[in-house]
Amino acid sequence: MDRVVLIKYGELTTKKGNRNYFIHVLYQNIEKKLKGLDVSISQDISRMYIEFQEENLELVLSRLNQVFGIHTYQVAYKIETDVDLIKEQIVSMMKEKTGTFKVVTKRSDKTFPIESTEFSRQMGSVLLKSNASLSVDVHQPDTTLTIEILKKYTYLYTDIYYGLGGYPVGTQPKGMLMLSGGIDSPVAGYLALKRGVKLEAVYFEAIPHTSIEARNKVIELCRKLTSFTDKIHLHVVPFTEIQETIYKECNPEYCITIMRRMMYRITERLSKKYKCLAIVNGESIGQVASQTLTSMSVINQVTSMPVIRPVACLDKLEIIDLAKKIDTYDISILPYEDCCTIFVPKHPVIHPVLEECLKEETKFDYEAMIERTVSNLQTIVIQEEEDSTFSNLL
Repeated sequence: MDRVVLIKYGELTTKKGNRNYFIHVLYQNIEKKLKGLDVSISQDISRMYIEFQEENLELVLSRLNQVFGIHTYQVAYKIETDVDLIKEQIVSMMKEKTGTFKVVTKRSDKTFPIESTEFSRQMGSVLLKSNASLSVDVHQPDTTLTIEILKKYTYLYTDIYYGLGGYPVGTQPKGMLMLSGGIDSPVAGYLALKRGVKLEAVYFEAIPHTSIEARNKVIELCRKLTSFTDKIHLHVVPFTEIQETIYKECNPEYCITIMRRMMYRITERLSKKYKCLAIVNGESIGQVASQTLTSMSVINQVTSMPVIRPVACLDKLEIIDLAKKIDTYDISILPYEDCCTIFVPKHPVIHPVLEECLKEETKFDYEAMIERTVSNLQTIVIQEEEDSTFSNLL
């Protein structure tokens, strides 16, 4: 008997006039994710169908767990819409089951002659007669058998798996992720991908104050994120000259604020160059001195681009929990410092004044430095490791 994976869209069904576009992008993303496997994918307005070879089932399901835009999926038996065939199949499916059950019938084909509730009752009676270990509980059953009746085919399944939800990556334009080696920014990137935003990434390094190991750490974090998309361009910015000048010329209390303003200026330039419509970062309100609302406001003054902060209102434990789920946490805690953790002053200002920032920035020619920095950046194309897998993320 043939089995198929049924994919249901969830939030995509709210898009109305744009629904076909979202479904098409999801189809393309699933096709890319299942490349190399012997599968056949088809779709309609409410679901997608994946026919597969049985030996590839676990790999198919594992890869689907990395695709945004999937609300739920089921591994279902596909049979012709015939009452006797349905009876035969549900008896086979439930013969090893024990405990309580209920039957749920959904009739997409309203010409089917038996009303849904009555058909569920009849099929429940068939199962009770065929398996003495079963009893009915319509409120909290151990097993729910679902029968979905379409015009030509009927789909039967007992288990429902939850996908990642969100929107398919690529249904929104690109954002530029400010990716450090910390815990927060990879989680922010993951959450931006979940809303359909394609990503490029920028990493600021200050050799010799930061190490090659720190860069490799960021590359691995980026590679983890590519599990949820196809590839990410990582722009490595040589930040040494700017950072050393800031700590030499500026009021120590304002160094972090000035440094972040320079990073924002550079990120905006790269965003415009590579056609990104927003900046994405891992700032969380109040977590460090540069992330108080006052600091964010003053730092934000240097860019006119939207700044998306997906983890802004999460506490650290919530962010850590997400980092563990997407498998970035163990990489993020490797002891290699990035630009944001070196040269931290004892008492960084937590309520910076814009006028003071502007005064400090007159002490050096940052525009010329930014120009040199941008012209000397290195871009690395990060792609997913073949056959990397993730468990189901709720």
